[in-house]
Amino acid sequence: MTIASMTGFARAAGSAGPWRLAWELKSVNAKGLDARLRLPPPFDAIEPDARARFSRKLNRGTIHATLAAQRDTAATEVCVNQDLLRKLVAAIAEIPLPEMIAPATLDGLLALRGVVEIMDAAEDEAAILRARASALDLLDEALDALVSMRQSEGAVLALVLSARLEKIAALTQAADQCPARLPEAIKARLAQSLAFLAGNTNFDQNRLHQEALMLAAKADIREELDRLSAHATAARDLLAKGGAVGRRLDFLAQELSREANTLCAKSNDSSLTGLGLELRVEIEQFREQVQNIE
Repeated sequence: MTIASMTGFARAAGSAGPWRLAWELKSVNAKGLDARLRLPPPFDAIEPDARARFSRKLNRGTIHATLAAQRDTAATEVCVNQDLLRKLVAAIAEIPLPEMIAPATLDGLLALRGVVEIMDAAEDEAAILRARASALDLLDEALDALVSMRQSEGAVLALVLSARLEKIAALTQAADQCPARLPEAIKARLAQSLAFLAGNTNFDQNRLHQEALMLAAKADIREELDRLSAHATAARDLLAKGGAVGRRLDFLAQELSREANTLCAKSNDSSLTGLGLELRVEIEQFREQVQNIE
């Protein structure tokens, strides 16, 4: 199973009877799944089914989904109000006309308002149901294309994230093997600090031993290095597993950042601090890319 990004675009078009249909889907990053649909009448009735399809195929992202529906010119029906026409003929027959006025003709009567009505033929309900079903089938097609695009982008992101994790692991190892962490180096720095404290006339000599222990504890970054390694390994395992792992990767990125910050805070050597700062940069870049993962 591969990982997927949360950004993508897809389009699917087709026809159903007199209807020409086209879906456009645009996906961007989000904490959860948010489907925003724009459906014209009479297709607004498919919204619940459409949302269910989004939930089945996607886990995260804001999806802007628009259905464009254009109907071919509808058939027309001509309706003659024969009852009104008969009444008009009867009424005219009772009117005596002078010789210079011609009697009413049929075309003249049909032109009168209300005698003839021209209207669009009512669309069959079964045809509307078929058009809605076709729209949902097209949505499945568009969703498959969107998922494919998100997975393709996710595969590229997986390579980027793997490279970041390798760099994080290498920097962690370099920090572990840093000469500043050798017992001799720690001892020398500790002796220098103690000499400074001991030479301070205002310093309480009874606290000298306690301060020495505190300095030694602060110099130890073993715990931070172990957690950095563990979190990097867990992130690599999630990338290998695939699926919707974005939230868990984001959590691990936060934990990596926390450990790198602690390492920098505890470091009392410039070379170790430099490695810690490089770690923070790599971790931040890793976390930025993780925000795109589903």
